[in-house]
Amino acid sequence: MLVAVRRIFGAESSNYFLLLGATLFLVVFGLVMVLSSSAVESYKATDDFFAGFVRQGLFAVLGIPAMLLAARMPAVFWRKWAGVAMIVAVALQFLVIATNFGLEVNGNRNWFVIGTFSFQPSELVKVALVVWLGIVLAKKLEVLDDWRELVRPIGIVTGAAIGLVLLGGDLGTVIILVAIVLGTLYFAGVRLRFLAVPAVVIVIAALLISVSGGSRQDRILAWQSGCASDADYNGLCWQTLHGWWALASGGIFGVGLGNSKAKWSWLPEADNDFIFAIIGEELGLLGAIVVLALFVVLAIAFVRIIRASSDPVARITVSAVMTWILVQAFVNIAVVLGLLPVLGVPLPLISAGGSALVTTLFAIGIVLSYARQPLAKGAASPAPQPPRAVR
Repeated sequence: MLVAVRRIFGAESSNYFLLLGATLFLVVFGLVMVLSSSAVESYKATDDFFAGFVRQGLFAVLGIPAMLLAARMPAVFWRKWAGVAMIVAVALQFLVIATNFGLEVNGNRNWFVIGTFSFQPSELVKVALVVWLGIVLAKKLEVLDDWRELVRPIGIVTGAAIGLVLLGGDLGTVIILVAIVLGTLYFAGVRLRFLAVPAVVIVIAALLISVSGGSRQDRILAWQSGCASDADYNGLCWQTLHGWWALASGGIFGVGLGNSKAKWSWLPEADNDFIFAIIGEELGLLGAIVVLALFVVLAIAFVRIIRASSDPVARITVSAVMTWILVQAFVNIAVVLGLLPVLGVPLPLISAGGSALVTTLFAIGIVLSYARQPLAKGAASPAPQPPRAVR
């Protein structure tokens, strides 16, 4: 048994353990905060204070072994199955949009349901996308100056995947997917002037979507007004304002773990999209800073793995996962602070949500597989090379 455990954690790189340690700490911290923030709503729904915590714990029990299994996979495994993973993820997302397997929740049609089992294919799209982009862009390093090479097949495939998610109305996930694509292209070495054109097109499309009518336009207009009117308080700004009040009441040291008032049905999605507000209320400014510091540690681990690798596929894939997790954390926290309108984006590794937790852990497992150095003793290590310079 001891030998088996040593083999699972048999990494020669300190970067491996830095990333693994920060990830596990965030997961455990997230479980504690999910227990605290979901207890009241869980009791209302099931007469059990621990229902939400147990559910999230089960997903953690699934996600952590999946992460460790992915960490043991050789690089050739990801090269072999990246294309298949992309096809499967896009196909499942298509089924959500086009068939009765799809379920609409809070205005977003992004759940795939079979019987009592449900998950979000858009989360699978994220995982498939980071692996697939790493493989494809590594093959195109010598032709990144030719925009036509970027359109074929990168523009077509990513456009189809993101378009299907957009058709489901999940604007928050679309923002993360777009950030993954643009961020990965940037770190791969694509010229900024090539990225400027799609960035402008995306901004224009986002503006058109935001004013296309419906609840999304109303939420954005209320956010732009500063949530100052009584009508906004009783309607579209309820969640934002109660998130602010939760953060404000926490002060520097917080009201104490488990003592949140906002979670008593005042703050919708307290255990999910707005869990950062509960962290700020119960643990105060210091607790919020700890969360930010942990994501900084994750960023440092990602950068160190990128710099230590001589494999362009590894460098690009790790850059894609880093962009995914850090941008999603930034968007979630910005929404809670009122810097962005409510988008429905969870805080990675902390918020309640099985699909998001398992897929994020699996993506980190892919990074861990590239962080390992499976060289025999005495074998010469390849000299670390910095990532391709961004021009």
